[in-house]
Amino acid sequence: MQLMVWPGLLLIFVFSYIPMYGILTAFKDYNILKGFADSPWVGFKHFEAFFSNPDFGHVMRNTIIIALLKLAIGFPAPILLALMLNEVRHAFFKRFVQSVTYLPYFLSWVIVAGIVISILSVDNGSVNMALRGLGLIDNPINFLSIPSYFWTILITTNVWKEVGFGSIVFLAAIAGIDPNLYEAAEMDGASKFKQIFLITLPSILPVIAIFFILAIGNLLNAGFEDILLLAKNPLLRGVSDVIDTYVYRIGIENMRYSFATAIGLFKAVISVLLLVVANQLARRSGNSLW
Repeated sequence: MQLMVWPGLLLIFVFSYIPMYGILTAFKDYNILKGFADSPWVGFKHFEAFFSNPDFGHVMRNTIIIALLKLAIGFPAPILLALMLNEVRHAFFKRFVQSVTYLPYFLSWVIVAGIVISILSVDNGSVNMALRGLGLIDNPINFLSIPSYFWTILITTNVWKEVGFGSIVFLAAIAGIDPNLYEAAEMDGASKFKQIFLITLPSILPVIAIFFILAIGNLLNAGFEDILLLAKNPLLRGVSDVIDTYVYRIGIENMRYSFATAIGLFKAVISVLLLVVANQLARRSGNSLW
């Protein structure tokens, strides 16, 4: 049994721990021609450059707002779906809904973004065609060029893609609840809503708490592929530029590797602090990770 563990530990060490040495790039003025060893040390120069950059304010604002919207809407959505599916008694309909909601998760963001762009297209987009057919608009709307629509489109697309797969864990947790509790509550005259609030939710609260802690730890991961593919229009940059897309655009495309590493390290440190704080708060209810 111990021999089977060593290959896994070796893979973790090679692919997870050794690359951490590259974090030192954030404190160097890395030059691809000089190499890592000969690049000069510059201390916190790249961190200061990021904090003093005029883009810092709107990048952090977009990251926090988009992350909070995803947390506020995307986190409870799988729980609500699991609660509703748990009340469905028709087996075929339940399996059909599960299959339909699971399917988008297995599609790549390239395909999902292509579907969304096609639906919202000015030329023969189904949304514009429906709005014109209902007489609500006279001219088609270019949704993906209007900043005020972007957050709604982004959050809706994320929920549609992730909600089905995210509900699997909560459905499994609900399946583990003792049926006798529901029978006793029904005999006492408790309605379905009361059973959900008094039995189901308290029973799966530890699972919800653990996933909430992990969600807080990933709060600054506001998105990358989804934003990069849906916000191709430069007009949306003011509301779509988050830390990850900013690192890609400024750090990677412009070959400012040290600058990109510094921003990534800053995000990682903040994420760890958020995870620790969320775990400490959850510990008071007895549902912490450690």
